[in-house]
Amino acid sequence: VNIVSRELFDRFPTAEAMADAEVTELEAIVRPCGLYRMKSKDIKSLSRELIDRFGGEVPADMDALLSLSGVGRKIANLILGDVYGIPGIVADTHCIRIAGRLGAYPEDMKSPVTAERILSGIVRPELQSKLCHRFVLFGRDVCTARSPKCYECPLFELCAHTENGKETKKP
Repeated sequence: VNIVSRELFDRFPTAEAMADAEVTELEAIVRPCGLYRMKSKDIKSLSRELIDRFGGEVPADMDALLSLSGVGRKIANLILGDVYGIPGIVADTHCIRIAGRLGAYPEDMKSPVTAERILSGIVRPELQSKLCHRFVLFGRDVCTARSPKCYECPLFELCAHTENGKETKKP
C-alpha cells in the first residue's frame, strides 16, 4: 500500500487530479493492492466528493469521513490519528488478531467494531494510533497469522494464545 500510495500521489497529487483521472489509469497503479477495480472507482468517487462537499480537503470528523466512498472505520480512524492527531483504534487484521491472541476478547471473534470498542476503553487516547502501528509491525514480524513465532515473542508470558496451548513454534 505504501509503495502504491507514493506512485498514486506522484501521478495524481490533488483531489482534482484524481477525480479527473481515467479509472483505467487508477486501476493500473492500484492493481497490486488487490480489489483494484472497486478501489479505483472509490478513489475517483471519493476525490469528487472531497471537492464537491469539502472543498478538496480531507475532513477531520468521523461521520464526514464515513460518508465518503470506500471509507470505513479503519481508514477513518487512521486518517484521524495520523493526519489530525485525533485518538482512535485502527482495527485492521493485525490489530484484531493480536488483541484477540493477547486476550482482550475471545480470539475467534474477528469483529473490527468490537476490537475498536474494547481497545478504546483500555488504551490511553494518546497511545491509540501508535499502538495500532506497532501492532502492524508486530503482526508482520512476530505474531503472524499463519505461523506466529510464539517462542520468540517478548509477550509470550502474557499471551492468552500461548496459555491456551495454541503456540506453533517450539523452542
